[in-house]
Amino acid sequence: MTGAELLIRALADGGVRTVFGYPGAAVLPVFDAMRESGIRFVLTRTEQGAGHAASGYSRAGDVPGVVMTTSGPGATNLITAVATAYMDSVPMLAVTGQVSSELLGRDVFQEADVTGAVMPFVKHSYLIGSPGEVVQTVRDAFHIASTGRPGPVLLDFPIDRQLAEAEYVPASEPRLRGYKPTVRGHAVQVARAVEAIAAAKRPLLVAGGGVFASHGVREFRVFAKVTGIPVVHTMMGKGVMPADDPLCVGMVGAFGCEAANRALTAADLIVLVGARVGDRAVATPNVLGQRAVIIHIDVDPAEIGKNMSTAIPIVGDAKTVLRQLLEKMPPLDQSGWRAELAQFAGEPEPYVHGARCTPRLAVETLSRALAEDAVYVSDVGMNQIWSARWHNVRRGKFLTSCGMGTMGYAIPSAIGAACACPGRQVVAACGDGAFLMSLPELAVLRQENLPVKVAVFRDNALGMIGHIQREQYGGRLYASDLGDLPDFGGLSRAFGLPFFRAERDAGLASALSGWLAEPGPALLEIDVQPEEE
Repeated sequence: MTGAELLIRALADGGVRTVFGYPGAAVLPVFDAMRESGIRFVLTRTEQGAGHAASGYSRAGDVPGVVMTTSGPGATNLITAVATAYMDSVPMLAVTGQVSSELLGRDVFQEADVTGAVMPFVKHSYLIGSPGEVVQTVRDAFHIASTGRPGPVLLDFPIDRQLAEAEYVPASEPRLRGYKPTVRGHAVQVARAVEAIAAAKRPLLVAGGGVFASHGVREFRVFAKVTGIPVVHTMMGKGVMPADDPLCVGMVGAFGCEAANRALTAADLIVLVGARVGDRAVATPNVLGQRAVIIHIDVDPAEIGKNMSTAIPIVGDAKTVLRQLLEKMPPLDQSGWRAELAQFAGEPEPYVHGARCTPRLAVETLSRALAEDAVYVSDVGMNQIWSARWHNVRRGKFLTSCGMGTMGYAIPSAIGAACACPGRQVVAACGDGAFLMSLPELAVLRQENLPVKVAVFRDNALGMIGHIQREQYGGRLYASDLGDLPDFGGLSRAFGLPFFRAERDAGLASALSGWLAEPGPALLEIDVQPEEE
């Protein structure tokens, strides 16, 4: 078999059913081999979009996504998506074509040192040296991507090695020297944590994205229910506990809710589960660490103590460590602490209706209308903050770019989610700036007939930039005005998508109803105030 055929065989052996990407001359042998393989190929309109689609596929379907592009600009255009996946710990295999091996280093047409360029953004990268190593390399790459702290792995494949031949040999179990992620927490540290939790008067659980990465949502919920400990979450941890669960206090951080932030500062013990304690979640982590006992559970030892001083570090897989803790946890009574937290909640602020739609009302109305297991994909900007604060995750998922904060993420990621979860409702929520960054991917929705519903919060501006300029630059707005172009209705028709528009709160429910009722993809424009905070 050729190296290209061996790659496709290895992907099939690994259970790959869908690949996202964009072809080019340096990777055409692989595409030719994939043509009759039974693997579904989804042609995105940009390489970055292909990477985000693979990320959405991975996060919604709980399996590593696969993206494939060509050399040179095809590979470099992919890097932002790879970095986005790396920052959010998303398992992914990225395959890039490369110029012929004897031409490497000569600056020939469409040559780029992609393995060097992605070094800060991948768990590992491979440059294929011979076709005979392809099958085992793919097996090892999937193992690295999906174990320990998940993340992307890159495979760079010179075209001459795609065309060279070797015999197919099934892959063996990975034996990677120096790569042995710790799964079980150290018994002494687990015992210390149990003792500290039992002694605490106001313990608090903080759910981060690592709970999803470890597939430990069930274990987290059981631990919270059995112990009765209240739960707050980071933006990446949204959905670990259903928003309407009595134990769920809400999202912490600069854009979180007051009750969750007050709970964080009032707690005398904080259990961080798969959370890296980024600056948007905790502004002064060391101060918090001085007020409370910090237990930090993370599979990546580099994250423990990096941003917040930790009294009891536990290196291990969140799912496994939570089981260990629960085995030794004595009965607890948190009723008094939960009653104290209930006083923080207060009444929701009244809606402030203006000449255009109110974002909070729009998100809450949409949230109520969605199926319980819907996948809600938020882009980056003010729309991300509104979605994170007011969308109610029940049995579904909330996907967004947190670590890198990459605009243009929502639509391609929703494409991946729809491919991974056929039959489930998938919504992409964007601002108009982010929407225009991923505009070409609307063609994929129509071509693949994916029933993704795209909502665009339109304020004719880069809303987050304007917000910062009003808060920190004396209201001097600059380089944030998008104007009133283009005509979204005209664009929607050009891509063959049904179009709906809500200009005021009074028309929200009707527009949402018609938009969600469409059997295929559809676009909804929601006009909001440019100065909305």
